[in-house]
Amino acid sequence: MAQEPRYTDDHAKAGLDFPFPAIETWQNQFPGYEIEIDDPELTSVCPKTGLPDFGVLTIRYMPRERCLELKSLKEYLFSYRNLGIFQENIVNQVLEDVVKACDPVWAVVKGCFRPRGGIATNVEARWPRPKE
Repeated sequence: MAQEPRYTDDHAKAGLDFPFPAIETWQNQFPGYEIEIDDPELTSVCPKTGLPDFGVLTIRYMPRERCLELKSLKEYLFSYRNLGIFQENIVNQVLEDVVKACDPVWAVVKGCFRPRGGIATNVEARWPRPKE
């Protein structure tokens, strides 16, 4: 007898249609340097179980014309607080929204999520995306 899948395609897409707030930017004044932003208290919710997820999110990027404004970035990241979304999707969604906001030369978003059920998860996404 085949067992029903515990996680569905709806679980996999959960949270991605959320109306995330825009990340504001400001005009960059210098070329060729890196910015690293660390959020040691990122929280979200598992879309299947409703249990909280806790992680450290790090954003590294080389600005082109615009830099991320930190207060609006904080408000953006806070929108994940009660959102049912997979950890992998958080990292990739943040990367997409950072690129959309400031069009960096390159960007890396890394999420290190605390163990739940004995398993910790580290996810890293890069821009430009590698060709498949």
